[in-house]
Amino acid sequence: MNNKPGIFKRIFTAIWRVITFSRALIVNLVFFILLFAFIAVLSGSEEHITVPEKTALVLNLKGDVVEQKRQIDPMEAFLSEAMEQQEENPEILLSDIIEVIKKAKSDARVHILVMQLHGLNRTGLNKLQDIATAIEDFKTSGKKVIALGDQFSQDQYYLASTAHDIWLNPQGFMLLDGYSRYQTYFKSALEKLSINQHIFRVGTFKSAVEPFIRDDMSKAAKEANELWLNDLWSQYKDDVAKRRNFSVNNFDEDIDVLIKKFTEADGSFAHYALNNEWVDQLLSRQEMRNELIKLVGLNKKGDSYSSIGYKNYLTATNSPLAVNIEDNTELTIASTDKVAIIVAKGNILDGKQKSGTIGGDSTAQLLRKARNNDNVKAVVLRVDSPGGSAFASEIISQEVELLKQAGKPVVASMGTYAASGGYWISAPADLIYASPATITGSIGIFGMMMTFEDSLSKLGVYTDGVGTTDLSGFGPTQALTPGMAKLFQLSVNRGYQEFIQLVAKNRNMTEQQVDAVAQGRVWSGRKAKELGLVDELGNLDDAVLAAATLAELVEYDTLLVEKEQSPRSKILQQFFGQSASFMALLTGDFNEDTLALGITANSLTNTGNTQPLTQLMSKMKAELTQLNQFNDPQGRYTLCLACGVN
Repeated sequence: MNNKPGIFKRIFTAIWRVITFSRALIVNLVFFILLFAFIAVLSGSEEHITVPEKTALVLNLKGDVVEQKRQIDPMEAFLSEAMEQQEENPEILLSDIIEVIKKAKSDARVHILVMQLHGLNRTGLNKLQDIATAIEDFKTSGKKVIALGDQFSQDQYYLASTAHDIWLNPQGFMLLDGYSRYQTYFKSALEKLSINQHIFRVGTFKSAVEPFIRDDMSKAAKEANELWLNDLWSQYKDDVAKRRNFSVNNFDEDIDVLIKKFTEADGSFAHYALNNEWVDQLLSRQEMRNELIKLVGLNKKGDSYSSIGYKNYLTATNSPLAVNIEDNTELTIASTDKVAIIVAKGNILDGKQKSGTIGGDSTAQLLRKARNNDNVKAVVLRVDSPGGSAFASEIISQEVELLKQAGKPVVASMGTYAASGGYWISAPADLIYASPATITGSIGIFGMMMTFEDSLSKLGVYTDGVGTTDLSGFGPTQALTPGMAKLFQLSVNRGYQEFIQLVAKNRNMTEQQVDAVAQGRVWSGRKAKELGLVDELGNLDDAVLAAATLAELVEYDTLLVEKEQSPRSKILQQFFGQSASFMALLTGDFNEDTLALGITANSLTNTGNTQPLTQLMSKMKAELTQLNQFNDPQGRYTLCLACGVN
């Protein structure tokens, strides 16, 4: 008995030694990884990225194309990459894609442009149009553009249609199904759960709250959605048909016509695409490699064609050691006059928000920063937002007005969305530019709350008490009184009137004229111009030129005004950014993004292979999470939930 304490002590001592050793081992491993990474930073690891003398630039896009990336902790990103964990929702900057294509046009080392688009997720048509414009400009250099893949989704094919040749795997898949807008509706489910929803809105077409008060889409919403969806689909067909040199009637919208053609192709999607002139050749992956080897030669390993992925190309050409790819270019002194570009991307929320989301305070601060910068002579507000908080939208709008009062012209440039709150913050601009495919308008406002008194009563939970006023104790566990409901509706009515007045004042329209095209109705950018809600159709470059013209600038530079990183974040960003490249060198995966036609099963998830139930649950979760984020202090929202495209 007396030996038991000694035995336990020896056991626990041994266990503790194992734990101590394991802890020391892990710490040392992390230390040496960071040490190697630090050495890589000091030695300038970018110099290892070189552009081959005769090569293909591979435009292998993975993820969502965005105007501004959401903020991610640098250390977290580094550890994910080091552990070979795929980013859940990767994002690609639109500006990076366009910059790469522009540089490659005049780079003698780049002989062809290859598009591998299997990783590209759904992207707004306006962004696709901007990339397509850059590719068309690239083609004026006389260099060949080839699109290849095992399958093409509708968005992927839009870009592929810009190529001289489109190659599809003989076992590949391709089908263009048009644009649609379908939503999940919760009214009956909420009733079964005895959850009482209280809706306050203005606008016949303000359908943002319909999923909570209906089990189907209203006739008004169908009418409005069908109009702008048909406009976008018409633009898609016109663009593709022109590039592929066939009729817009070649889009098989009738199921009987499609089945007839599919039967003639013996049930093969690939042969259907070839017969329908969607693609030029059906080639296996190895046959594709062989054809590309003929054009640019072998890579260093000798197992595929010479290539460099767009990420590595961007790094190599941005490096201080990069070769100047412009012929006979003279160095010029940067102009002190600036046209500032401020990106407003994402939902509009109150307060300060991270990059990738619009914050009333944080975005207003960026506008104020541009106003206080003496070198900034004009501002372009790049808006890519379906809206959100009415209060936050107004805070941003006020800063736009202050810029104008300071004598600095403001041009709003609309991206994929500039609807509801996105239009609110655009309206005060001196000029509004939109893409023909921009989804805009949705001038309306709503408030919504749910109360759970009936749900709780079924569980035997009740709320009761006393207060000094009719307002005391109001909350989600009590029934909404008629008086409080009237109070909220009056507030929403006021918000709508303020929205109408804002637009009328800045668009040189009467309130009646604005109301006629408002009521929450959504428009395409092309239709919005006809209605006077937009001044010109064009992209970001057009908006920058217009801003410079308004400011009477002859020589100027652009200045991207972003949220400043803390010193810690800057150090981590640089440190772990360099470290990631070094880790790739150590693992022999340095050129992973050149993609020698290697396509994994995971890359197919964006084409509809995810389990339907998982997709449905993810969609419902995303919609409810989005609503839960909204934090307007008055509970008033100008949001276009109907703006999503399927």
